[in-house]
Amino acid sequence: MRRFLLLYATQKGQAKAIAEEICEKAFAHGFSADLHCISESDKYDLKTETAPLVVVVSTTGTGDPPDTARKFVKAIQDKALPGDFFAHLRYGLLGLGDSEYTYFCNGGKIIDKRLQELGAQHFYDTGHADDCVGLELVVEPWIDGLWAALTKHFMASRGKEERNGALKMASNASQRMDPVKPDLLHIESQVELLRLDDPGRKDSEVREQNTVNRNQSSAPPAESESSLTHSIPPLSQASLNIPALPPEYLQVHLQESLGQEESQASVTSVDPTFQVPISKAVQLTTDDAIRTTLLVELDISKTDFSYQPGDAFNVICPNSDSEVQNLLQRLQLTDRREHCVVLKIKADTQKKGAALPQHIPEGCSLQFILTWCLEIRAVPKKALLRALVDYTGAGPEKRRLQELCSRQGAADYSRFVRDAHASLSDLLLAFPSCRPPLRLLLEHLPKLQPRPYSCASSNLTHPGKLHFIFNIVEFLSNTTTEVLRKGVCTGWLATMVASKLYPDPRVSRAEGGKAPAPEISISPRTTNFFHLPSDPSTPIIMVGPGTGIAPFIGFLQHREKLQEQHPDGHFGAMWLFFGCRHKDRDYLFREELRHFHQRGILTHLKVSFSRDAPVGEEEAPVKYVQDNIRLHSEQVAKLLLHEHGCIYVCGDAKNMAKDVNDTLVEIISKEAGIEKLEAMKTLATLKEEKRYLQDIWS
Repeated sequence: MRRFLLLYATQKGQAKAIAEEICEKAFAHGFSADLHCISESDKYDLKTETAPLVVVVSTTGTGDPPDTARKFVKAIQDKALPGDFFAHLRYGLLGLGDSEYTYFCNGGKIIDKRLQELGAQHFYDTGHADDCVGLELVVEPWIDGLWAALTKHFMASRGKEERNGALKMASNASQRMDPVKPDLLHIESQVELLRLDDPGRKDSEVREQNTVNRNQSSAPPAESESSLTHSIPPLSQASLNIPALPPEYLQVHLQESLGQEESQASVTSVDPTFQVPISKAVQLTTDDAIRTTLLVELDISKTDFSYQPGDAFNVICPNSDSEVQNLLQRLQLTDRREHCVVLKIKADTQKKGAALPQHIPEGCSLQFILTWCLEIRAVPKKALLRALVDYTGAGPEKRRLQELCSRQGAADYSRFVRDAHASLSDLLLAFPSCRPPLRLLLEHLPKLQPRPYSCASSNLTHPGKLHFIFNIVEFLSNTTTEVLRKGVCTGWLATMVASKLYPDPRVSRAEGGKAPAPEISISPRTTNFFHLPSDPSTPIIMVGPGTGIAPFIGFLQHREKLQEQHPDGHFGAMWLFFGCRHKDRDYLFREELRHFHQRGILTHLKVSFSRDAPVGEEEAPVKYVQDNIRLHSEQVAKLLLHEHGCIYVCGDAKNMAKDVNDTLVEIISKEAGIEKLEAMKTLATLKEEKRYLQDIWS
């Protein structure tokens, strides 16, 4: 069987799941996939690899390869490597990203570009899948086209061996691809169209007809619009291309527990974890603010946890107890929630390389696993929907699940599942006849990810303490009926700090201090470059609306202490562009910022209020941080272009970060008198020099 090497670089499991799908489908197309995580360098060797290489790479942070690829990227970026180091290598790469972020699919682009610089050539076009519009829009056709590309590669290779000479040259020409032109900026993202129209490729999906009557719509006659549970023609009457059923691979046994204790320490983590008490909590917004923002202080004095301003850390959080209980009830396992879950690999499984999920610890109860280990709020992938089909009663519900996982139903899946952030619980509520076994959840639900937060303090100002801030996220889940939900982590944290919250109308401050300190588990984040310049004379610009101000409070606290310690030192200017909705409701750290400004630590404080009307002529008519930046375009451009300054942006990736980026391009173009493209290149250079730094999230 024709072998190819299949590597994945994953952060949250998405790239791994796609690589496993490729591995499963390979056999049916006459190939054998040698599957490995890219971090498992002892199991493959690209220097001597003769088989074609397929790589699936996700992107993390603001455009970095995932943590699992750090060693690999460092190795291939060795400047001592010759330009023909990988000249023997033929590969295809699928990059995963989110166009809400400036550096779209940059994890894959970094690896792709470097492989080519070292002489490797494509046997198949690079794919860039966008989670913003739906990964499957690129992933599915890319996988479908892979088999024809592999077949073509092996035929060409065999031809070279047999014919040599002119035929060898022709074979090389047929394989050669135009090198991917590096997108210098990756600022304007797009879903790349792939050349997948090879008539020889096979359809990897199972053609299912007549499973449900073709003429039987999943919508009752009164329905004129589609929804999560109902479809309309033409989809409701279409023949469907339904994916093959994912192979079962787990055997699940529930055993009565021996009463062993369980704690957050049982949660698997690649990083060291620290259990720390909450020493203080303060509400930063007024009660009538649109969002409630809390500041939490953690006592890290008795741990080895260390940080510097600009760092971020992870909070290990559980799922909502009520959602876990609802899920147990639906699985009809409420009375066995304390039973120990024992997992084994099925002896007759058809899954290639089947392994026990690493995020499910041994010897833990069912309730603990559902609470601390599985992301039960995760948007179900099509593979899970396909598996649910077989546990759903015949009729409209079964048909609708088939539609949602089918190629024909891709638009409905995006609209009613992915974009609506539907969870497994939402689906089970919407489809009452669906009764999945526990095994299916353990096979398909991903690991419950810790939530990252920016440090909002300096250890010079608050030794032994760590501050962070967050909004209590609330949203309506209206996939079927409207349900008010809170963020997985922020809702839990709000409950945890209730006894420590000041002001608290229920207790006096003194009484509140007597309550036992609740504890949470935290872990450090990996390498971060979002730090103050090593040279304190470097001028900086900080852009952080809302909770994006968090790291800059740490910057300012740190700078204040440094200036106190070195009164004769030379310190660069510090600009802060902050924004909120209302001056009197959610102006975070208002008094602290005034203090820093009055002391000259913060040389320029520019604040915009998006919901307040200007009260006087002296107040700038600005609503957002980018408006204020534009208002001071000359000074901003001078600092960045002539004073070798740095700019830091923290906050929302979807709107703010893009708008700020576009504004910077506009300013550089105007003030430097250059074309927009040159301005974009200048901005890209600033990023490469670590002078344009982002800490953004969606």
